[in-house]
Amino acid sequence: MKFLGSEIAYLISEREMRGNIRALLRYLLLLAAVITTHSVLFHLIMTGLEGQRHSWVTGFYWTMVVMTTLGFGDITFTTDVGRAFSVVVLLSGVVLLLVLLPFLFIRLFYAPWFEARVRLRAPRRVPAGTAGHVLIAEFDDVASGLAARLASERVPHFVIEPDVVRAGQLVNDGVPVVAGRNDSRATYEQLGIERASLVLANCTDTVNTNITLTVREAAPRVPIVAIVEAEDSADILRLAGATHVLPLKHQLGEYLANRVEAGAAEAHVIGAFGDLLIAELPARGTPFAGSSVRDTRLRERTGLNLVGLWERGRLLPAYPQTLIRPDSVVVVAGTAGHIAALGRLLPASGAEPRPVIVIGAGTVGRAAALALKRKGLQVHVIERDEAALALLAGTVDRAFQGDAADRALLDRAGIGSARSVLLTTNDDAMNIFLAVYCRRLQPEIRIVSRITHERNLEAIHRAGADFVLSYTSLGVDAVLAILRGHELVLLGEGVELFSIPVPASLAGLPLRESQIGSRTGLSVVALKHGDGSSTPLDADAVLRADARLVMLGSLEQRRAFADAFERRPGQP
Repeated sequence: MKFLGSEIAYLISEREMRGNIRALLRYLLLLAAVITTHSVLFHLIMTGLEGQRHSWVTGFYWTMVVMTTLGFGDITFTTDVGRAFSVVVLLSGVVLLLVLLPFLFIRLFYAPWFEARVRLRAPRRVPAGTAGHVLIAEFDDVASGLAARLASERVPHFVIEPDVVRAGQLVNDGVPVVAGRNDSRATYEQLGIERASLVLANCTDTVNTNITLTVREAAPRVPIVAIVEAEDSADILRLAGATHVLPLKHQLGEYLANRVEAGAAEAHVIGAFGDLLIAELPARGTPFAGSSVRDTRLRERTGLNLVGLWERGRLLPAYPQTLIRPDSVVVVAGTAGHIAALGRLLPASGAEPRPVIVIGAGTVGRAAALALKRKGLQVHVIERDEAALALLAGTVDRAFQGDAADRALLDRAGIGSARSVLLTTNDDAMNIFLAVYCRRLQPEIRIVSRITHERNLEAIHRAGADFVLSYTSLGVDAVLAILRGHELVLLGEGVELFSIPVPASLAGLPLRESQIGSRTGLSVVALKHGDGSSTPLDADAVLRADARLVMLGSLEQRRAFADAFERRPGQP
């Protein structure tokens, strides 16, 4: 009843709702006038032409029975004039009662009432005592992915939504949302900005600048992460007070460029966890292709720990008997010296350099092409838009304008000799199509692609892509790395680096007896000690109770680890 009273008070306070009520009252007055007129005419016709006498109550009763199409038949006309009048009353009832009344009631009363309920459902402030929470300025794909990850880690977070109706809808969808303007200091004060652990400004560059200035005024020390569309905006946002600036589209192009294979066998460092480096090495053209993990003797020869194998988008644990296929990508962990030792085992590149084909010259494609050129690789770009292609003039080796689905164009771009192709279009369907096409034309080519929607991940891997990364995943992983205070380690779509305290059920066991890989699919990278140092693990390493496990895998595998090792018997 208390909630109903607040809804009624809210409705009455709305100017539009008061106008709707007046319109509904005018309609009811019109309806009453029509009913009264029909009742008067009923008496005149019955008395003057039919010779029947009825009370005024009977007149109103007959009018309502006919207008509502009930048609009891206890009172009827016998003359043509009376029957014609009955038809007129019936039609007016159909229009006024069966058509207009429900429409006006829904339009003028029910819809605003329902909208008011939605508006009132979204809170205007965070619960009292909330601290260490993350504030997200807008609900988009990055916010959706970040909210899911924060929820899985039980980190409090809130999305700011200025449209109260949409805010109510997000509440229905299970999104922790607060209604308010993301450029208002009052909103951030109601959100406990002084106690927040991070603010994500994920709107346009101009709006992000306003958000950053507003947040910095309300909370001078809270970390602010701003996503920028144009690299030129990065300096402006830093001047406005942003702690971290993420040019995600440019970073996406650079990360994709790091995953190509250009002919020379080389380990690529993809991230760091303290003093521990994570690197990838395509197996093709190395002494490891065709060998089992045990036979590589990689740890004895270099000190590196072989922690996993990429095979067409899946990160598989590296068991001693696991076979390294030529199209596999080896994931290793160790220090810079260990990776340098690995480089000395790889064959020197004496073959003629092969081109890398970049399809798409948008923001991501241009960033990828420039990153490849900085690595000294031969780059060929295909793009339909002449203006976009012109931005790369003089920076790439060859540029081709046209449709990448054209076989003749792909042949001229060097698809037959290329070792890698990079798909950077913003259309998932086109990237899937091109992955299939390039795989058929060049079965051994390495295909690296971007995607927009996570639902297309499996489809593009089935199409033949070797490595896939999305803008959303990059944004989510980058924000989480800042929140956790370590460097971004971007392994691939759906795979991340976890740091987990050694559970009591595993403490004191050697790694080979832990069954972590067989029961969860996670790849153990290292053991992190209390002093912050991280050391790679071999099968005989003992899992100490005061250390943390550093592991690679998906969220599902992380949940499987919790179910298998972290929960006590009988714990839900």
